[in-house]
Amino acid sequence: MVDSADKLAYFQAITGLEDPDLCTQILQAHNWDLELAVSSFTSNHNNDPLSSTSSTATTTTAVEPSISPVHRYDSTAIAPVAHPPPPGLTWKIITLPISIISGSLRLLSGAVGFGFWAAGGILSYPLGFIGLGSNSGRGGDSSAQLVTVSAASREALGFVAQFERDYGGSGSSMPNFVGEGFMDALTRSRDSFKLLFVYLHSPDHPDTPAFCEGTLCSEVFSAFVNENFVAWGGSLRGSEGFKMSNSLKASRFPFCAVVMPATNQRIALLQQVEGPKSPEEMLVTLQRVLEESAPVLVAARLEAEERTTNIRLREEQDAAYRAALEADQAREQQLREEQERLEREAAEAERKRKEEEEAQERAAREAAEKEAALARMRQEKALLLGAEPEKGPNVTQVLVRFPTGERKERRFHSTATIQSLYDYVDSLGCLDVENYSLVSNFPRVVYGTDKLSLSLKEAGLHPQAGLFVELN
Repeated sequence: MVDSADKLAYFQAITGLEDPDLCTQILQAHNWDLELAVSSFTSNHNNDPLSSTSSTATTTTAVEPSISPVHRYDSTAIAPVAHPPPPGLTWKIITLPISIISGSLRLLSGAVGFGFWAAGGILSYPLGFIGLGSNSGRGGDSSAQLVTVSAASREALGFVAQFERDYGGSGSSMPNFVGEGFMDALTRSRDSFKLLFVYLHSPDHPDTPAFCEGTLCSEVFSAFVNENFVAWGGSLRGSEGFKMSNSLKASRFPFCAVVMPATNQRIALLQQVEGPKSPEEMLVTLQRVLEESAPVLVAARLEAEERTTNIRLREEQDAAYRAALEADQAREQQLREEQERLEREAAEAERKRKEEEEAQERAAREAAEKEAALARMRQEKALLLGAEPEKGPNVTQVLVRFPTGERKERRFHSTATIQSLYDYVDSLGCLDVENYSLVSNFPRVVYGTDKLSLSLKEAGLHPQAGLFVELN
């Protein structure tokens, strides 16, 4: 909780009053409600013609710690008018009840805005607190940022709607105030390379209706602002409008200003116009600001275009590099696939060659084994035949003709069987087949398996016989 001493210090810092007794009386009159007391004092101070000051400023005076002015010009082409000195302590005490009543009626216009402003620090009021400080950027809390932007946008949309209802009747023109917070409007002006026209609306000021209808909503002035500026407006009854009036040190209404983004999340105040002005006076002032700010805007545009061109070139170079890299990778992949295919084909050919060699070796081995088996068989059968007998009455002379025309003769005992004839043919090794028959021509007799046990004499082949080999 803020104690009475802190409230007194805050009230003195806000209002600029140095008399602690007077500040204490005002706070006591408002039951030490700091927001209500400040709202009452601000309302009475802004509407009092005795408190109005000249709108001119020098070229080196700082606007706020959070606002770094690039240029400050005379706010009007009219020479400043001398005003009587501000009222003294006695006059303030006399008008205190009036201030209390007026502040009570305007509690809504300042209470909310002051609450945020006081919480952010009274002695140093950076624009970052309304969305221009470092906490409003990427490093700030995302949820708080969303809430702040949403509230500022709703407030701006409400101001635009109310201004249009009050002064934007059918067929009338008006500045195209953006329906977004001040920070977003400042960003929009930077991105579009335009200055930001700021209008702070005081609904209760007696000069406000005439200025809005005669100046802001004049066809020439509104068209000039819409073409050359980004326009943002805020009501003093709103939080952001109230804070902007403190930041821009608005002391007289109607109040207009021209600002542009500066470095370190600050803004540059180029021009401020306080008090009612005609459209012609406003146009002369704004035209002069445009002409003097043109080099800065042109330089910013050229820098942005160069930056965009560099980014596009880098993107094109990156795209070309990626395309070349992808082409190289595709070629390498194709070479790898071709190499793998050749290796697979070579491996398959090698496998087939080995299989063929193995098959040939196996066939040769089997052939050799078969030949060896046949040789053993012929040898065995030749041994079974025994020695060829000498000629005699019990000896049969047998002639065997082979399909190749070759002839073989041998003598057998007449008691030898037909099987002996087959063994004899097998032992010769003249046939590559095993399935054959011995046949006689006249008469044709096939000595097959049913006659193998017959003797040569019983088969009618004694004393001599001529047989030929018939392949089955």
